[in-house]
Amino acid sequence: MSIKGMRPLLFGVITILLIPACSSESQRANQNLAAPSESGVLHVATRNGSTTYFLDRHENPTGPEYALITEYAAARGWEVEWTMYDSTSAVIQALDDSSVHLAAAGLTLNTLRNAKYAKGPAHTEVTEQLVCHRELRPLPDSYDGLSDFEIVVTEDSSYVDTLKEIHADLADIQFREDSRTSELILTEVAEKNIPCTVADANIVNIMQRHFPYLEVAMDLTDGRNLGWYAPNKFRAIADDAHEWMNSREGDQAIGRMESRYYSYISEFDFVDLRALNRSIDKRLKRYIDEFETAEESTGMPADLLAALAYQESNWNPKAVSPTGVRGIMMLTQATAEELGVEDRTDPEESIEAGARYLADRHERLPESIPEPDRTYLALASYNIGRGHLLDARQLARELGKNPDSWSDMREVLPLKADKRYYPSTRYGYARGYEPVHYVQRIRNYRDVIKPVFTD
Repeated sequence: MSIKGMRPLLFGVITILLIPACSSESQRANQNLAAPSESGVLHVATRNGSTTYFLDRHENPTGPEYALITEYAAARGWEVEWTMYDSTSAVIQALDDSSVHLAAAGLTLNTLRNAKYAKGPAHTEVTEQLVCHRELRPLPDSYDGLSDFEIVVTEDSSYVDTLKEIHADLADIQFREDSRTSELILTEVAEKNIPCTVADANIVNIMQRHFPYLEVAMDLTDGRNLGWYAPNKFRAIADDAHEWMNSREGDQAIGRMESRYYSYISEFDFVDLRALNRSIDKRLKRYIDEFETAEESTGMPADLLAALAYQESNWNPKAVSPTGVRGIMMLTQATAEELGVEDRTDPEESIEAGARYLADRHERLPESIPEPDRTYLALASYNIGRGHLLDARQLARELGKNPDSWSDMREVLPLKADKRYYPSTRYGYARGYEPVHYVQRIRNYRDVIKPVFTD
C-alpha cells in the first residue's frame, strides 16, 4: 500500500476521538472542581493517540494512559471523567486553568514543568528521536548536521525544550512549532511534506508500522520519563498517584500496560514492512468480506483473523508447506476434514474454517482468563496445539506462575523445549519458543492491518 493510500486509514484511528477541548464555560465551571475524595470523580486531561487514549474498532476506550488511570481510579473507588484535547498545548492549558485533577497525556517529566505543576508519578521511559523520511540523504547523525534541515515539532512539547537546548550551542538550527500532534506531524514527514520532526521512541515505533519510510536519524536525548502532572492546587492528588504507582499494585498495573501495548513491539525490517503494506493493497483487500463474514459467524475479530492469515500464508490461498498444510489459513488435512472443508485452497472455505478453529481454541480456555490474554493463549494453542498449551499451563502452576497471564506464559512456553522440564509433561517435547514469536508477529501485523477494518 502506498503511503498516500495509508493516510486516510491511519487518520481513522488517530482522529476518532478528537473532539474540541472543553468550552470556556465548562472550563470555568471545572475551575471549582471538588477533590475526587469528595466527589468520587477524577477529572483527567488527555489527548488522542496510540500511546495515550483511543477507541478500538468496537468503540471501546483503550490506550496506555487510559489503562493506568483506570486502574488508579478503581483502586481509590473513583469514577473517571476524561476530557479529550487535540494537542499537548491544550492539555498544558488545562493544567494552567486547574480545570482537571490530572493530565495523563504522554507528558515528559522535565525541570520546567516540575517547577510549574505538581509532579505526579512516572510510568514509561522513552528517548526523544529525530525522525526523517528515509529517502532524505544524508540524514543528520550529529547535532552539527541539524542546521541543514528544517524541523517541525509539536508546540509546547518537551521536544521544543530539547531543541532550544541544542539551539544554545547551534545558533543556526531551524525548527518551528506546530499545533498538531506528533502522530500527525510524523505522517507529514512520511509524505515528504515536512523534512524532519522529533518524537518519543514509543510513538515512533508504532508509527513506523504504518509508515515504513519513517527513519530514526539519531537519538537526541538519553532516557526520559513520561508521567502525570496535576495543577498545584491538586498537589495532594499528584502525591497520592505517586504513592499508588510506586506500590506493588501500581507496579503490576505498569507491567500489564507494558505487556499489552509495548512488549510485543519489535523493530520492523524495512523490506518486510514494505512487503506487508504492499500485500494489504494487492491481496488483503480481496478477502476483507470473507474475514468480516467469519467474524460475524464466530466472534473472532476480522483484523485478528487477517493478521493470523498473513502469518500463516501471506494471504496466498495456494500456499503449501513441506509438511502438507495448505491454503490461506494453512490448515492440515486432518483439521480440514474435521471442519468439513472440501477445498483448502478455496479462500472462503479456508478463512471460515480457520476462524472456527481459532474460536474453538478460544472457547476451550477458561472464561475466567481476561482479555486480551485469552486471545493470545488461543493463538498459541492454534500454533502449538491444545495439548502442549495445557502442559505449559500446568508447568506454570508448578513454577508459581500465572497460567492465565500471557506475560507469564511467554516465559513458560519455551520450557517445553527444555530437557529439564518437558520429560515430566504429558505431551512431551515441543518447540515452545515458536508460539511466543508467533503471537508477537500476529500482534505486530494486526497493528498494521487494523486501519483497513476501521475505515
